[in-house]
Amino acid sequence: MARWPPQSPPKRSSNLHLVRGRYREALSELIDRYPRSYYGLVHMGASNQRRFWREGEIGDLPGAAVIEAIASGRMWLNLRNVDTVDARYRDLLDSLFGELGDRVPRFSGATSTCGLLISSPNAQVYYHCDLPGQHLWQIEGRKKVYVYPSAPPFVSPENLEDIALFDVEVDMPYASWYDDYAQVFELAPGEMLTWPLNAPHRVENLDCLNVSMTVSFTDETIRRLQKVNLANGLLRHRFGYAAKDRAIAGPAYWSKAILQKALRESSWVRRERKTRRAVDFRLDPSRLGQIVELPVVG
Repeated sequence: MARWPPQSPPKRSSNLHLVRGRYREALSELIDRYPRSYYGLVHMGASNQRRFWREGEIGDLPGAAVIEAIASGRMWLNLRNVDTVDARYRDLLDSLFGELGDRVPRFSGATSTCGLLISSPNAQVYYHCDLPGQHLWQIEGRKKVYVYPSAPPFVSPENLEDIALFDVEVDMPYASWYDDYAQVFELAPGEMLTWPLNAPHRVENLDCLNVSMTVSFTDETIRRLQKVNLANGLLRHRFGYAAKDRAIAGPAYWSKAILQKALRESSWVRRERKTRRAVDFRLDPSRLGQIVELPVVG
């Protein structure tokens, strides 16, 4: 397999002890009480339909039916910030990063959050990258993860700026030849995968329901890079100025830190993010795995 440039492989771990038995029941109960503002439901197309991406909502379905609908459909449910909704996940995350901090000193100052991904057999997550550091912990099912180099042409500063500004990770350009430079891993229950900061990746589920825990973390360096990405994105899209400097210290950095803080909650940014995340379907309660079309509010 080709490398661009050569790099060490992501780290794997098999030390995750799964809780068996009633975990599906617990997962259903969690979905039952999950706040609408904290989850994302995405419907995607076949593997060659990369641009097919729709966002929807659960509606009144109970959690057990939601899991059945996902198992019968082609979608995934992202329960974001689950450590905020359920304190047990916060305790788990604190324990995990406490151990990481003991073993890897730079993790001692990291802040973290986690989510749960429930996804259909043969579903996919399109080519994208994330601004925070990432871990992926596999709980149920099996999936392939393709990890690409965190450098041009696979990811550009403009890509990172757009993610920071519009809060959408999957609009990145992708070409099939990128796969010649990917590292491919098949995750099974009890395994964890992590990769270099901002490394693009995509996921293909095998023919089974998948449940995974995603962990995002930031330290001071990552936080400063995120501020620079947002400030540079604002300068380029709002003011027509393509900033090349990506320094995370000095006068240029502090000017951008002030700029992004002043504008990140502006009506212009909120409008752009809302436009790009229109909700246009709901799960069909009478045909689990199918969807009901919703009118798009203009």
